[in-house]
Amino acid sequence: MKRLIGIAGLAGMAGLSGCGIGGFMDRSAVVAEPSPCVTKRFEIYFADSEARLTESARRAIGMEAAQLQGCDIRRVQVLGLADARGGATANLSLSEHRAQAVAEALTAAGWPAPAFDVDAAGDEGAVTEAGVREPMRRRTEVLVEAVPR
Repeated sequence: MKRLIGIAGLAGMAGLSGCGIGGFMDRSAVVAEPSPCVTKRFEIYFADSEARLTESARRAIGMEAAQLQGCDIRRVQVLGLADARGGATANLSLSEHRAQAVAEALTAAGWPAPAFDVDAAGDEGAVTEAGVREPMRRRTEVLVEAVPR
């Protein structure tokens, strides 16, 4: 009895896996590579009190630009941020410079300048409730809306 169930189970598995008597199914009709042309978010980090792009930041911008090279970029939001050191006015200025540096690098990489919305938040929200300074605020956040051409 076990032997019959085993054979029936194998026959059922063969039918479910797409393997029939004639061989394997062509799955190319159901398997597709996802498009890189989607809305995505990424971050670019800066050194403490700096608005100059680091080499790592330049590489990250280059990789993002290359991934979306064949896309129609509809909108790019760049938000500059800073940590809680330096005072509100200085941090707002630093955030603006960071956002502008990223926008200029993306424009130089071929992204359409009219699509950019550049803003700065300064150090707003940079200190946690426990009074800890948040170094991860030393960045820009980039949101890109892209669609296939």
